[in-house]
Amino acid sequence: MGPATGSGSSLVSVGSTADVVRLVLVVSLLALAAAAVHRWGGLGHSGATLTAAGRATVQLAVVGLLIAAVLGSWWLTLGFVALMLGVASVTAGRRVLPGRGTWWAALPVCLGAVPVGLALAVSGVIPLRPVALVPILGILIGNAMTATTLAGKRTLDALATRHGEFEAGQSIGLVDRDAALLVAREDAALALVPGMDQTRTVGLVTLPGAFVGTLLGGATPLEAAAVQLVVLAALLLVQALAVVAMLELVARGRIGDYGRRAD
Repeated sequence: MGPATGSGSSLVSVGSTADVVRLVLVVSLLALAAAAVHRWGGLGHSGATLTAAGRATVQLAVVGLLIAAVLGSWWLTLGFVALMLGVASVTAGRRVLPGRGTWWAALPVCLGAVPVGLALAVSGVIPLRPVALVPILGILIGNAMTATTLAGKRTLDALATRHGEFEAGQSIGLVDRDAALLVAREDAALALVPGMDQTRTVGLVTLPGAFVGTLLGGATPLEAAAVQLVVLAALLLVQALAVVAMLELVARGRIGDYGRRAD
C-alpha cells in the first residue's frame, strides 16, 4: 500500500469514499484482532475492546466535524474543555469503583490538569488561542484521568489485600489516614511509572503526539521538540498532583471503604 495522498501534511487521507472505507476497514480489523487476542488470552475484555473502538470512531467523527466551530468561539472552547473534564472524571470514577462510580474522581482530574494548563497559558509558552489550548489541555486531562484511575485502583487493592497491615498500623496508634498511607503509598506511586518511562525514552522509543502534530502543522523539528518537552514536563506534574489527590481521598475514606475487612 502506498503512502496516503491526501492534501497538505495529513498522515491519513479521507478525501474520497474509498479512503473512508479503507480507514473504517483497517480500524475494524485492528479492533477485531485485539478482541480476539483478549478472548484467546482469557483477558475478559473482548466486548469492551470492540465497544471502545466503536465509541472512539463515533466520537472522533463528531469532533472532526464540529471542532472548527468549537475553535472559532471562546465560549464553545471553554464548554468543550468542561465536557472533557466531566467525561474524564466520570470515566475515572467508574473505573476506580466499578458499578458505582464516584464524583470525587473529579477532584484529582481537575487538580492535576487545570492548574498546570492555566500555568502554561499564563506563562506564554502556549499561545492563548483555542487551536493551541484545546489539544494541549486534552493531553493533560487524558493523562490526569489515567493517573487518577491507576492510583485509585492500586490504592484500594493494596488496602484490601493488606488489611492486616492497616490494622497493625492502627494498633500502634496511627489514625486511619496515616495507617492507610503507610500501606498504600508505594502502590499508588506505581501509577507514575508509565509517565516517567515515556519521558525517559522520548525520542528514542516513541515520538509522542504533540511532537508529530506540531511537526505536521508546519513547525520546525526543534520547535516541535520544544513543544513536546513542555508537554512531558507538564505531564509529570499533572500525574503527580492527580496521584497525591487520589491517594488522600482514599486514605480519608472519601472513596471506597478500606476500614471494613474484605471477605
